[in-house]
Amino acid sequence: MKSKSVLVTGFGPFAGHAVNASWQSVQLLPDEVNGIAIIKKEIPVEYVYVESEIPQLWKEHSPMLVVHVGVSSEATNLTIEKCANRDGYNKCDGAGLIHPSGLACTNGNDCIFTEIDIEAVQNSVNSSGKVQSCISDDAGRYLCEFIYYTSLNVDPARTLFVHVPPLGLPYS
Repeated sequence: MKSKSVLVTGFGPFAGHAVNASWQSVQLLPDEVNGIAIIKKEIPVEYVYVESEIPQLWKEHSPMLVVHVGVSSEATNLTIEKCANRDGYNKCDGAGLIHPSGLACTNGNDCIFTEIDIEAVQNSVNSSGKVQSCISDDAGRYLCEFIYYTSLNVDPARTLFVHVPPLGLPYS
């Protein structure tokens, strides 16, 4: 039987972010919390990589929870994303490629919402007094939303996405 684990991903460098705040944030997490392994993975900002590797990570680790973390130049605090769209991925990724179909998955609903109670997550984060968070329904139609949709399509009850501000701003 596999041990209990949570998979947390952050993105690698891409245009305008030579050091990605999302991966820097993920690396600060402990390796274990209350007997639950925290598996940390840096993800290249590439559609092909996300498309092939994220489903494999789900199979390999069978995590209790998957939390994807991305950087947003618009974020001023932690931003919890409630949903992801299947189409509209027409921006060049970190490898300079545009996804050929513009779709996050070949099958699935047009939009998938996380089944995690994000209002409760937000309240818990905000009541800690350490950081503030907000909820968003627009993850940006780039690799952040692409990876989120890919995981939501696997299991919306165990998938969450959080945007952090760029380095140098609070909460990054």
